[in-house]
Amino acid sequence: MVSTAVSTRVLLAYGLPGLPLAVLGLPLFIYLPTFYAETIGIDLATVGLILLLVRLCDVMTDPLVGVLSDRTRGRFGRRRPWILASLPVLCLSIYFLFVPPESAGVTHLLIWSLLLYLGWTMIQLPYAAWGAELSSDYHDRSRVTGVREMFVIIGTLIAASVPLLVGGEGQGDPALGQVLSVLAIGLVVALPAASLIACLNVADPAMGPREPLHLQAKVMTKWTVGIQTLASNRTFRRLITAYLLNGIANGLPATLFLLYVRHVLAMPHRAGSLLFVYFLCAIAGVPFWIWTSGRLNKQRAWIIAMAATCLVFAWAPFLGPADYYPFLAICILSGFCLGADLALPPSMQADVVDLDAVVTGAQRTGLYFALWGMATKLALALAVGVSFPLLALAGFSADSAIVNEASGVLVLALLYGGLPIAFKLAAMALMAGFPIHR
Repeated sequence: MVSTAVSTRVLLAYGLPGLPLAVLGLPLFIYLPTFYAETIGIDLATVGLILLLVRLCDVMTDPLVGVLSDRTRGRFGRRRPWILASLPVLCLSIYFLFVPPESAGVTHLLIWSLLLYLGWTMIQLPYAAWGAELSSDYHDRSRVTGVREMFVIIGTLIAASVPLLVGGEGQGDPALGQVLSVLAIGLVVALPAASLIACLNVADPAMGPREPLHLQAKVMTKWTVGIQTLASNRTFRRLITAYLLNGIANGLPATLFLLYVRHVLAMPHRAGSLLFVYFLCAIAGVPFWIWTSGRLNKQRAWIIAMAATCLVFAWAPFLGPADYYPFLAICILSGFCLGADLALPPSMQADVVDLDAVVTGAQRTGLYFALWGMATKLALALAVGVSFPLLALAGFSADSAIVNEASGVLVLALLYGGLPIAFKLAAMALMAGFPIHR
């Protein structure tokens, strides 16, 4: 790593792939579960369990990909070969998952989801580790993650605006299939283009510092030793646990958003515009929270953002049909706080990696970000794998033609706006007194 500030040109080139990756992320976590539950006709509990299984399987590949990318040697670097190799897997699986044939069912969802998450692991982990290696400066890392997450939010805005462009926003509307078709075609073009631009313009060190002799072993042996070393790092354990809890808190409303807007607010036609406003406010929030972290520190800024989100989301379970403006206010304020969730935790993770390199003499950026990716995916897996079966258990149906009982709608509202607060409070408690600062 270098200690000089990363140039704007390199920052923009590095951040660019975050845009199509975000365009992919939003439909995966928000549109796709509802699409397969309602339009394809797979029941809620089955969709939730399939996606939970797929994401748990995906979690198991993260450490292996992280270690292998750390060990990759060649003139083209360690991270870029993995990013390029992921593209054929991703593009093929995106198309078949987003544009399923009429005969699609449980097996189709299972197989193509497994392949898509494998491709995503192959690109996302090396991409995140690559960013952590661009600078060794405490505050410059926030610039790197901030620019990347700005692209991520712009990509999310694009994905959120597609329903507005194709003329249908509501879940269960036939236009949801059209939305996914448009996104699939755009991703198959944009993802390879953005990845090539980054690979051609951003340096990728061919080899990191040589590791101690006790870690010079086979990949799986190294993986075991690395996991044991990371597990003994109390600072890392605290950060990743807080990140997991906060990820569940964010994953629950993301997974349930379309269902909440349709069945609680009874305004499915507003879903696209509300999502757009939410992520637009997140763009505005990123530079503010980076500035705040420079005045205070990253940990305090993140705690303030989580606390503010709790205060805002506390009102969500009390809303009802046609409460558009109160929910719009929730989207604006919680979206602004989302900027902190996007920019600060990855920057803090890079600080933890730097400390580990100083203490151990080993460069395990890929392995650290593999475990980071595992926490991200586990949070999203638990969000859909728990919430959908609980809704089914409460007698809730995703079918827009069915009028749900009040008890089922109440469970949906509590899962959307109440349960996330408990997870965020636990994350805040863990981050109090976080020891790494400038």
